[in-house]
Amino acid sequence: MLNEGRGSAKHIRTIAVASGKGGVGKTNVVANLAIAMRKMGSKVLILDADLGLSNIDVLLQLAPKYNIQNVISGEMALSEIIVKGPHGIMILPATSGVQELTVLDEFQRLQLLAEFESFDEDIDVLLIDTAAGISENVAFFCIAAQEIIIVTSPEPTAMTDAYALIKVLYTRYQEKEFSVLVNSVKGDIEAKEVFKRLATAADKFLNVSLDYVGFIPFDEAVRMAVRGQRAFIDAYPNSKASKKVMDLAVKILSRTKARVKGSLQFFIGNLLSASSEG
Repeated sequence: MLNEGRGSAKHIRTIAVASGKGGVGKTNVVANLAIAMRKMGSKVLILDADLGLSNIDVLLQLAPKYNIQNVISGEMALSEIIVKGPHGIMILPATSGVQELTVLDEFQRLQLLAEFESFDEDIDVLLIDTAAGISENVAFFCIAAQEIIIVTSPEPTAMTDAYALIKVLYTRYQEKEFSVLVNSVKGDIEAKEVFKRLATAADKFLNVSLDYVGFIPFDEAVRMAVRGQRAFIDAYPNSKASKKVMDLAVKILSRTKARVKGSLQFFIGNLLSASSEG
């Protein structure tokens, strides 16, 4: 656990981006959202928490040599494993190390906390790219963050699994507030229909609040950018998808200002505390 007297620590926004199933474009959303926020002036760190199936580095054509396991073991400092991405966004690789967060002993937890204590990079936003699914590891990252964004798509299985994730986070961890982003839709009408179905089910069976934050349209530019291992917001800045990601960044940053509380160390303290209790 962290000491409570850390008033000098810089307050940051911590946002977990999750999905009920793979294949809905969650990691692509995280990468492009990070760049959009950076273009707006925010300093962004992506915590790659997609356990062993990380795609952030592949998506952005990066080749990290180390990950958070090297920090936990005491081999390296946090600053030594950070990878710089497009526009100066920072990425904390966690390809194999993060799944061990749930089984860290006290010494390892203190080691990690000490590293985050000495991490002096200027950060405004921490975006956590969780794994797909409803595992406990996904839950740990979600409950440690200030805000949870659920990414879904029009596919029935995607909606069903998104609801399942919300249900798990509510029934087991008492999370009650979720933002919903609908990806790969034809337009606003289809996106709102997807959200309506999800919200109706949640309202009927769960005591949670779902907030529609918008949609990203199906866009061939997205597919072409992925093939070229570039963020679509850079490769095709005038595409419909890019414009919607910029809109999303504006909305998220403007509405979360009043909710900002805690620091990077505070987030990691929450995460490790939850892990040790699980």
